[in-house]
Amino acid sequence: MINEVRNSVLTILNKNNYGYVSPSDFNLIAANAQMEIYEEYYSSFNKTINAENTRVSGTDYADVAQPIAETLESFLVTDYLVNLGGSSFSTPTVTTVGNDAYYILKILCHTNKLASGTTTASVSGLLIDSTASFLSDGLSVGDTVVNQNTGAIATISVISSNASLALSSNIFTASGQTYNIYSKNLKEADKVSLSKITMLNNSSLTSPSEFYPSYTLEGTTIKLYPDTIDAKGKVQAVYFRYPKVPKWTYISLNSGEPVFDQSQPDYQDFELPNEDGYKLVTKMLEYFGISLREIEVSQFGTAQQQHEQPSFSMQQ
Repeated sequence: MINEVRNSVLTILNKNNYGYVSPSDFNLIAANAQMEIYEEYYSSFNKTINAENTRVSGTDYADVAQPIAETLESFLVTDYLVNLGGSSFSTPTVTTVGNDAYYILKILCHTNKLASGTTTASVSGLLIDSTASFLSDGLSVGDTVVNQNTGAIATISVISSNASLALSSNIFTASGQTYNIYSKNLKEADKVSLSKITMLNNSSLTSPSEFYPSYTLEGTTIKLYPDTIDAKGKVQAVYFRYPKVPKWTYISLNSGEPVFDQSQPDYQDFELPNEDGYKLVTKMLEYFGISLREIEVSQFGTAQQQHEQPSFSMQQ
């Protein structure tokens, strides 16, 4: 979609020779436009819910909340969090899990440890521990296995014997690696403000427990309570991620013009639905009108946004 959007923007701008837009300028404006539309989805969803509550929203094909929810859910991700030491974990970032968190929906914890030990052999796709008793440990298919040396995580596919488990992926590459096995049943941690967590911890009635865990968020650190939730693979976050930064890429010039090439390793298309291509064009024209100091372009982009059909965006 990014090449079609760029061609549309350049066609409109070049109609009256408003100026040339370089690939680097286009990519900067594209990122801003995508982020603006992405954030509008949250406010639009709120509007549709309010409309439903006041009984002015339709059903079936007139249910505008559903497509908005489906678009937002395409950015919904579940990742295990990186342990920072003790019961502190890093929020999702590109460095730790490959995505930046826009909004953390919930924090889930493995609080029931079923087994632990050290591998005595290395076989691809298996956990081998000759000292274990997997058949009598209460394990079941789907339970979570964590390599405590590397932080790699897999699930149990087959309980082969007391000493062997088949895993969903190969996370043990050498003997002598330690592991923990947790029940697949997760506990959802309640978010508590920093101003209240001390009071809760000091009360025997309200203090967090492994059955009812809590967490606080301070900067990029998530602190779990109780502090027994303190190991790799024990905490995962369900969150909405930021959309990936779009990048229009090229490798050569044709008569002075860059030629689109999506085979480049840093190529990234827009992550919004195809129906938002029109919004991207109009928003980018508004930005470029300001950049080029051409009020007509900016006004055109603004006017087109105001005349959009109030379907999924609920702009009325």
